[in-house]
Amino acid sequence: MEIIGFIGLGIMGAPMAGHLLDAGYSVIASDHRSKPPADLIAKGLKTVTGHAAVAKAAEIIITMVPDTPQVAEVLFGQNGVASGLAKGKLVIDMSSISPIETKEFAKRINDLGCAYLDAPVSGGEVGAKAASLTIMVGGDEKIFERAKPVFEKMGKNITLVGPNGVGQTTKVANQIVVALTIEAVAEALVFASKAGADPAKVRQALMGGLAASRILEVHGERMVKRTFAPGFRIELHQKDLNLALEGAKTLGVSLPNTSTTQQLFNSCAANGGAKEDHSALVRALERMANFEVGGEPAEVKGKAA
Repeated sequence: MEIIGFIGLGIMGAPMAGHLLDAGYSVIASDHRSKPPADLIAKGLKTVTGHAAVAKAAEIIITMVPDTPQVAEVLFGQNGVASGLAKGKLVIDMSSISPIETKEFAKRINDLGCAYLDAPVSGGEVGAKAASLTIMVGGDEKIFERAKPVFEKMGKNITLVGPNGVGQTTKVANQIVVALTIEAVAEALVFASKAGADPAKVRQALMGGLAASRILEVHGERMVKRTFAPGFRIELHQKDLNLALEGAKTLGVSLPNTSTTQQLFNSCAANGGAKEDHSALVRALERMANFEVGGEPAEVKGKAA
């Protein structure tokens, strides 16, 4: 089993690294900014100082950080991963970042005699903890086969979708679908709740029909129960939709509903919700309706007046 370096032990990265440790992999992390989680250290996680040291000690280096600038810094900044690489090593970026920049990152790593895969994930904190992530991979097929046993410890639906950059393009497409579905669920629950229906029962009923989806199941429940602690932050989904809209401009493609949903996320962020879960998009619609899901129905308020 190859030694794995893991950079980015956040909400999703920590459980992903935990699954690798549970599977018997030796995993090395950096204490670059903060000490890794105690539960991972208890499982055998080893730490070194600096990203270059991680690259020197590991054969496969995984990055899982928020955005394109962070990936660039981790890989190519001072004391970055690139400065610790040797020929034959593999860099896997599992962050969600720019497809265009990804191609450039891959070329720079390849020029060092190393392999590169872009492998962004979908499934959020729930999927990371359950090792059920969807993993969308861009890169060479032989390199994908080398990495597949590692991916299988963290996810279930693992697909090589094309060359470097296509994994990230697929993730952007995924984020369009997720955002628009969250928006649709939010609209439905605000409408039904203000009309006097019990939103929990509406959600339950819809789960048995064509409207059923993972978003309705998980995020619809968050909206009903008002549990907006982040599994995936609004500010990160804003970043992903920005990638979609920038790409659409370059390609000459119209994404009208993506634009509208981004504006709703912008409204949430402007009202202090940037770090809430993306299901909190419902708050933007609630502000426009002057009504909170699960609140007193409009008819009752009218009678009381």
